[in-house]
Amino acid sequence: MEIEFKFCIPPERLAAVLIAVRRGKFSLIRMEAHYFDTPKGALASRGIAFRLRREGDEWVQTVKAMGEGPLDREEHNATVGRVDESAHPPWPNPELHAGTVAGTQLLETLTADKTPLVETYSTEMDRLTRDISFRGGLVELAFDLGKVVAHRGAPQQCEARICELEFELKEGPVSGLENIAKRWTARHGLFLSTVSKAERGERLMAGQAVKPATRANAMRTDGTALLSLTGEALQRAVFANCLQQILGNVSEIVEGSSDEEHVHQLRIGIRRLRTALRELETLAPERFQSTWEPVLVDVFQRLGVLRDRGEALTILSSELHKAGAPAFKLAASAEDDVNTSAAAIVKTVAFQAALIELMAFTVQGHANSMRDEDAQDVADTRRLLQKRLRRLYAQVNKAARKFSKLSVDEQHRLRKRLKRLRYLTEFVTPALDTQGARFLDSLKPALAALGRLNDERVAGSLYREIALTDPRAWFAVGWLAAREKLTLSNCEKALSKIGVLPKLRKPSKS
Repeated sequence: MEIEFKFCIPPERLAAVLIAVRRGKFSLIRMEAHYFDTPKGALASRGIAFRLRREGDEWVQTVKAMGEGPLDREEHNATVGRVDESAHPPWPNPELHAGTVAGTQLLETLTADKTPLVETYSTEMDRLTRDISFRGGLVELAFDLGKVVAHRGAPQQCEARICELEFELKEGPVSGLENIAKRWTARHGLFLSTVSKAERGERLMAGQAVKPATRANAMRTDGTALLSLTGEALQRAVFANCLQQILGNVSEIVEGSSDEEHVHQLRIGIRRLRTALRELETLAPERFQSTWEPVLVDVFQRLGVLRDRGEALTILSSELHKAGAPAFKLAASAEDDVNTSAAAIVKTVAFQAALIELMAFTVQGHANSMRDEDAQDVADTRRLLQKRLRRLYAQVNKAARKFSKLSVDEQHRLRKRLKRLRYLTEFVTPALDTQGARFLDSLKPALAALGRLNDERVAGSLYREIALTDPRAWFAVGWLAAREKLTLSNCEKALSKIGVLPKLRKPSKS
């Protein structure tokens, strides 16, 4: 299994990074790689990369597949022969990977697809490598500079630049890799990206600059396995699930995406992770770092300022137009400044360091992992989870029954608790009884109604601000004020329809 961090390098820091990479004993090698897939992209659709790469005087065949967490990948390499300058590169042989985790995924996909492999894109790059030792371990640093070239059927643009720095753990604890990555990030302003060379090639083939926003996925662990996890193992599984959404959207933002949906889904990912930090801490006390929460809150709130202004006003603009609101141009705000862009916010050293620490936490065998004698048994884990669910459910029901009498702040607090209840339920859905899906469905109308109430209140505040310089905005202020009673009534009705909290299934006896 490959455990590594991959970073993009700011253009203005490239010269300094090159000097740092060359400090000490290093190696330089020219690399040429050819990537293969079926004509319909069966491998790419399952997150599998299959390549043949020239490394010095040898051809090395590699298959990579998704691992269990955001920091690891299943990988298997096989040397296929010496380079013959007078001959074409050898054709890849998938059977060389039989019997390995990544190879099994490769062969199963190719068997199901039943079409021959074709070369899709290639990479040409120079790689600088050197080893960095730390107490008890070794990390390989690799700096890659070159390009990816698309081949079959690529529209228009057929090349993309490669400029990235990787840190791969060769031996020793993950904490050593984590510390080195954080040190280089702080010194050179590096920022994480999960966009691989293979994915850059796939994007060229599809004529796609960025991917759609990454949404939350269901927990990959099935119900039986989930019920058998204890303590930090369950924490790690949930963190890995949250980070998949966070890192997917962070990567698109730092790659240049201006799509508000990436920001929206990133904020959802952060809120889900904060729920995990808050609700799962008792499963394995004192395993979470106190520095994580403040950084996540800061980024969440700063991104919220960016999104609320545009989103709240956009959501209501068509309704206001139908109601006869006069047209006016929204003034630029301080949030439009490049220094407060989404990319600038997620590239901050503090946030990047927190992401590195969180990713390292998800890896089995991390330095902070529990000792066997500290692990809670399955019954304790199940009891604690059920207790957290019941507590949130009771708080939500109590507030819902007197919703109209709550203050604005209390109504907003109810919305946040309802979201935490939803996310915690989603984390353990595979282990819930048959009512789990129905319960989650019953939360949706209430979340939508409370979300609408929040949007109207945010928009009302923004329109009042705009009205100070453009009186035409007072129409929107009045229209929103007149709507508030109806919006509050819709919230009460939706809250009254929240279903009965499901129970965690008991582990089956083997």
